[in-house]
Order: sequence, then C-alpha cells, then structure tokens
Amino acid sequence: MQALGAFLAALLFGLGLIVSGMSNPAKVIGFLDLAGHWDPSLAFVMLGAIGVAAPAFAWARRRGHTLQGATITLPDTRQVDRRLILGSLLFGIGWGLAGICPGPALVLVGALNVKGILFAAAMLAGMLVFAQLQRKQAP
Repeated sequence: MQALGAFLAALLFGLGLIVSGMSNPAKVIGFLDLAGHWDPSLAFVMLGAIGVAAPAFAWARRRGHTLQGATITLPDTRQVDRRLILGSLLFGIGWGLAGICPGPALVLVGALNVKGILFAAAMLAGMLVFAQLQRKQAP
C-alpha cells in the first residue's frame, strides 16, 4: 500500500512538472537568463509549490506519521557546512548548464528524452561517486 501511495504522489508530481512546463529545459534556462529574455514563470511555480508544501510540512511535523501509518522523519538540522555549500554549488551549476534538476530529469527519462536520459545517468554517476567517497571517509 505504501508503494502505491508513493507511486501516486510521484505521478502527481510528474504531471505537475509537465503541466507547469518545468520539465522543459528551455523554460528553466529562460528563468535563469536574467540578462536576456527572462521568463518569470518558474518563480510563480516555486511560490505555488511553497504555498502548498509549507502547510503540508507543518501538518506532517505535528502528526508524526503518514496516512498509511509510516513514521515521518523530517530533517532537524539547520547547520550550513562545507558539504551543503559544495553540494548546492554543484546542483546549481548542473541546473544552470542543463536546465534540468532531478525531478524533471525523471519525467524526461519517462518521455525517452535523450538529454534527460544523459542527465539522469550523470546524476546517478555522481551519486555513486559520492557514496564511494562517503564509504572511504567512514571510520
């Protein structure tokens, strides 16, 4: 039952990305192009997402478990460290160069978009490299 709930949530998220145009890399690059023909629509999508997510996270934090009974574990750290800054920089560089972030990448993979498939492959390779580095640093 949890897998079905996760699938439906992911499907709704993916459909939202498609309807809002955020799975289109050109739309994202248009938002990032402050010196050219700036497209503010991504900002409106983000504001809408925050408006929906903020009350949902507050509700989840108070509730402590999902509708299906699984425990909700939200991050509790607010520490800004080197790892967070470097990860944010890498994310931003990749997003700016490709116009794709992880959610839309999966939508593009599902649409058999070559650029999306290459981005997702590079993202997975980066995750594997990170996991290997973490294993080497573990005591």
